[in-house]
Amino acid sequence: MCRHSLSFHLHHTMRMEFFASFLYLLEQIPLVKLFAVTCEKIKGEKFFYYKAQQFYEDVEPSEEGMMGDFVEISHIDLEGSRNFLSRFIGPGKAGTKCALDCGCGIGRVSKGVLLPIFETMEMCDMVEAFLLHAHEEYLGDDADRIETYYCFNLQELTPPSRKYDVIWMQWCACHLTDRDLMQFLMRCKNSLRPNGVIIIKDNMARKGCKLDPIDSSIIRHLDIMKDIIFKAGLKVLAVEKQEGFPDAIVPVWMIAMQ
Repeated sequence: MCRHSLSFHLHHTMRMEFFASFLYLLEQIPLVKLFAVTCEKIKGEKFFYYKAQQFYEDVEPSEEGMMGDFVEISHIDLEGSRNFLSRFIGPGKAGTKCALDCGCGIGRVSKGVLLPIFETMEMCDMVEAFLLHAHEEYLGDDADRIETYYCFNLQELTPPSRKYDVIWMQWCACHLTDRDLMQFLMRCKNSLRPNGVIIIKDNMARKGCKLDPIDSSIIRHLDIMKDIIFKAGLKVLAVEKQEGFPDAIVPVWMIAMQ
């Protein structure tokens, strides 16, 4: 194509206008709305995940280990979770056949929230010692109702299709990059039974997002979390703040979606 031809000048003009429009859109849509974790807060995904794995390998498999310095609020947490979950269970809503507990640890939420409701369960955590303690000690006779223990990182887990009435994710979304969280939610959507719901319960930043370098987790503002959920093709059903926690604790919110 000759640079003096009309086609050349038309092509050049269109290309320049395209890039100008692209730069304008980038200015209008901050990167924090798109992939805040990957783009701005962490220096490398492999290191981000490696540090989290190393941190939890050293955590004691106990309720104290799961709750850190706040084991005294475990009962408040569980009560809030039970009340929130009850809104989505029942006739015309999610069934009670099977649930998946993601980032389950030793099964504190499984034992206190999910097992009293669901016929069977599956549990997933990246730390094998937590799963072993759950099965051999912590869950007691209820361990017989756990169909499968998945020792996986969530970014690598593909749950079975059309299997679960509820997928519960507590304090584990913060350990995924925006992209991996979005993709995992997409896979979870395909794992729901009719009327099934996904529930995230996690720390939420008061503004923007913030990295915790100790356990390699990142907390997002509620609006950023909603953006990721929307990009995963899910609809938010309800949002509720966990009440009763000390003011020193980062706000914890529950989000139900399907």
